[in-house]
Amino acid sequence: MTDVLLESRRELRQRAFQALMSLEYEGDAIESCRFAYTYDKDEEETDAEVDIPAFLLNLVTGVLQSKEELDKKIAQHLKAGWTVERLTLVEKNILRLGIFEITEFDTPERVAVNEAIELSKQFSDEKSSKFINGILSQFITEE
Repeated sequence: MTDVLLESRRELRQRAFQALMSLEYEGDAIESCRFAYTYDKDEEETDAEVDIPAFLLNLVTGVLQSKEELDKKIAQHLKAGWTVERLTLVEKNILRLGIFEITEFDTPERVAVNEAIELSKQFSDEKSSKFINGILSQFITEE
């Protein structure tokens, strides 16, 4: 079984994003985290009871509990005429994750922004990456 302390935070952010995306369509946070965490692991690693890393669980549950507040923070940085509802699910969840990590974790702001940009490059496109960068950079500048 993989040592949960050796998991990279980048990988755990990706898993958190995947869990949040699945939770857009209902589900249980812990089960979504477990599925995202074990999805591409070896059978031996998933047969045993898996300990979900606290970082992953804290990101997912924190974003879920703070969703309305996070959406308000996102809305404050959108151009006139834009609403949070107009954003794609990928953009919303990456922005929520980024803002939550900036405000609730000891992660340096620039690292959290960079990690959100990397997520958007992996799960979206360059245009989305620039948008994510703009919103989160604006957010940390004003905070």
